[in-house]
Parts: sequence; C-alpha cells; structure tokens
Amino acid sequence: MGIERRHRGLPVAVPVLALVAATGCVSTPGAPAEPSAAPSPSAARVCAEPAAGPAKPPAGAVPVDPAVVGDLAAKTRSSPPNTVFWLRPGKHRLERGRHAQVVPKKGNSYLGAPGAVLDGRKTNQYAFGGSARDVTIRHLTVQGFVAPHDEGVVNHDSADGWVIEHARIQYNSGAGLMAGARQRVRASCLRGNGQYGMNAYKASGGISGLVVEDNEIADNNRDDWERRRPGCGCTGGVKFWAVDGADIRGNWVHDNRGAGLWADTNNNDFRIEDNVLEANDGAALIYETSYNAVVRKNTIRRNNWVEGRRYADRGDSFPFATVYLSEAGGEPRIPARTDKIEISRNVLENNWSGITLWENSDRFCNSPANTSTGSCTLLVKDTDRCTRPEIAEPPLYSDCRWKTQRVDIHDNRFVLDTSVVECTVKCDRMALLANYGTYPDWSPYQGDRVAEAITRKQHNRWHDNVYLGPWSFVAHDPSRVLDPGQWQAAPYQQDVGSTFRPLGGG
Repeated sequence: MGIERRHRGLPVAVPVLALVAATGCVSTPGAPAEPSAAPSPSAARVCAEPAAGPAKPPAGAVPVDPAVVGDLAAKTRSSPPNTVFWLRPGKHRLERGRHAQVVPKKGNSYLGAPGAVLDGRKTNQYAFGGSARDVTIRHLTVQGFVAPHDEGVVNHDSADGWVIEHARIQYNSGAGLMAGARQRVRASCLRGNGQYGMNAYKASGGISGLVVEDNEIADNNRDDWERRRPGCGCTGGVKFWAVDGADIRGNWVHDNRGAGLWADTNNNDFRIEDNVLEANDGAALIYETSYNAVVRKNTIRRNNWVEGRRYADRGDSFPFATVYLSEAGGEPRIPARTDKIEISRNVLENNWSGITLWENSDRFCNSPANTSTGSCTLLVKDTDRCTRPEIAEPPLYSDCRWKTQRVDIHDNRFVLDTSVVECTVKCDRMALLANYGTYPDWSPYQGDRVAEAITRKQHNRWHDNVYLGPWSFVAHDPSRVLDPGQWQAAPYQQDVGSTFRPLGGG
C-alpha cells in the first residue's frame, strides 16, 4: 500500500520564512507577495504551551491518583459509562503488562489536571483501547508507549466518535493516535512519535466525518520506517486510509520525516485548508489513489528538501514534488462536496519542486503492480471484475483505473529562490505525466495511452497562477521538459492567464 516511496533522510531544521498568511491572504495574479504570518496562534502554541486543564476536579468527577499504579485502568473498570475522570498532577502509570491499557466505557471523559502525564515507561503498548464510542480525552499528556508498527497508542482500536482536545501525544512508538468515524482531534500536539502522529485507519473501514484542526503535528516517524522497510509507504505526520469526508484545517505540520499529510487509497471528500505545511523531509501533501478534494489557502514552504535532493543527486529524472497527486482525481459519480480536485489560493515557497500530477499506467485494480494490495477502485470494488477480456471494454476500461483527472490548479503563488533551496537543477518542476505502460502482459493500458489521457483528455488544468523565479514543466512523460512558453502553447495550453516573473520582479 502506498506509492513507490524510495527516499528518506534526516529532517532539515530551517527558520520560518515570511511570505503569505495561511489564513487566505493570497495575492491575485500579478500582485506582489504580502507579508506572511506564522502558523495559526492555536496551532503554534500547542506543543510548547498546551492549554492547562482544570486544577480541581469537576463536580462528580472521579479523581485518579498518580501514586497508585494502575489506578486509572482500575477505576475505569469499576465505574459506569459516561463517567468523568480527573487525573491529578503527576506521572500516572499502568500495570506493567504490555496490554495493561485503559479500556474506556461509552461516553467516558478523561481530563488531565495541569502537569498530568500518562507514561507507558517503554513497557505498555497502548494507552487507551477498546470499542467504546464517544470517549473524550482532554488536557492530558500521553507518552512513552511502545505500540507495534502500524498500530496506535490512543484509540488503539479505532473506535468511533472520540474527541481528543488540548492533548500532547508524544514520543511513543508506532502511531500516537488512531482514528475512527466522527473523530475530532483539536488543538493537540502530535509530536516525536515513532511512525505517525496519527494513523487514520480502521480495519473494518467506515471512517467518515473526521476533523483534524488547530493541531501541531511535528517530528514524527522518528524511527525512520521507510529506511527499515523500504517501499512500505508507512510514514509521515498523518496517514489517511479510506476516509470518506475529512476536514483538515488550521494545523501546523512541520519537520516530519517523510510526508506531512498523506492520503492513501480510496479516500474521498477532503478539505485541506488554512494549514501551514513546512520543512517536512518529503512532500507536504500526497493525495494518492483517492478522490474529490479541495486544497486551498495553505502556506507550503521548505518541504521535500531531503527526499527531492536525494533523488536528484542520484540522477533520477522523476519530478518528485511537494504536492503530489498520484492516481487521484475528481469523480462526479462518488458523492462529495466537490466533484474535482481543486488546488487554489495556496502559497508554495522555496520547496523542492511544486505540484506533480502523476498516473502509473501499470497500476490499476487487479494489476500485480498495484501497491494498494487487495484494493479496487470505489467504482468497481470487486477486484475480480478487472480482468481480461472485460477490462479492455467500457465501462471497466475506465473504472478499473484510479485516474488523475479533473484537477483544477488556479490562483496559487509559486515562489522559488534556488539560492535558498541550494539547488541548481530538478528543484523547479511542475509536472503532468505518466509512464509508458508495459505490465502485466494483459494490460489494456500499454504504450502511451495513459500518458496521452492524463495530459490531454482528463481535464487537468493549471490557470491564473503567479510564478516567481525559475520554473520548468514536465508534460506527458519524464523526458519532456518545457519552458513556460512551451507549457502555455499548443498542444498543452496550460497556465492560461498565469504570469511568470524572475524573482524580485514584482
């Protein structure tokens, strides 16, 4: 599961570069850049200055004593559903068994007093698990748990309706947090976790109505899983799997090893807006084998320096980008708040390359080259239907492919100063391309069919953008590198109404 990920490295520590606020003050085409704001105040303070919890227990709350090992789990077992627990200041510990986690009951709330910490002592795998719905965790630091690869510490079993607010989930192995349907993660610090800050995955599927807002998501994938398991596609700040409906807004996503945000395999109906995505080793955003999204009013800066540079140094000609759409596009037949992927009113500044729209001709439902193992498109679902001879004819010829289509990229500002990025080649790319189809031998997508489709027939369009600095464009396949004039001319006719200026040219 995941795109062909072949790169990893140490995070780059960089200062914030002022440009345009993530709150949407994006200049109209041709206008000069305006001063930038830092990340939203709530997100910027989360890890360093978390909001304090109640200093006294709310009326009716059950106090939990940090001096009594296992007190939280024991009182949870002995109390009815809908109980409020107040964790006193201090370091709370569970029993020493690996599976001695807290198992909430429906509607339970866990409130941390100032200085309340639940510490796994590198012994317990999980902090909170079980299937109970509508659990709330507020003002609590959760750290030191050792969840296995692909598993999470808080909401380990991806139960529905959980609310995580003003929490610090940090320095755990695996994912700090899992997600279920209708989960709300607000004003929390997800940092320094071994694999993900959050893994929005549920084995039974059915994650919908996910909200992730005003969080700081930083320095995750400390265990460098892509190096330990090359090609796993299993790293980053947040990973989303088969989520139908998500609002990702107002977050500060920075300094993660790998991608900042990565939606992988049959996600749909995302709104990603008003975020600051910066200094992630890899792409700021990957939207892969997924559908229907709005990406707007984000500030995206200094991403992909580690991974992009590594591939350029190897001589790889592929345009590894900071916003990377891989077999992802708009699909009107799948219900969502939009029927396309719209990328608008963002500022992308001093990243390693810009936006790449890519489609792997050999990756489709039932192909051995499909790295989303066992998954089919949302239009077909039954993998066995995508086989010869039926796949060569409508409607399966179209519906068995995840298509990069109906992508509308407009009113963005792309700024590149190569002296800041410290690059001379291959860091200046926008791209719209596919590979030459070869595999498997029964594939109906061999040759340049998909490259022709993504470039000319699938309604992918750049227009009314502003470019400052040197930019080049890749179209159809990796060998075609174009200057702005060629990109705007026939047969591509991209970036109608856009302006191109040297850096410092206004």
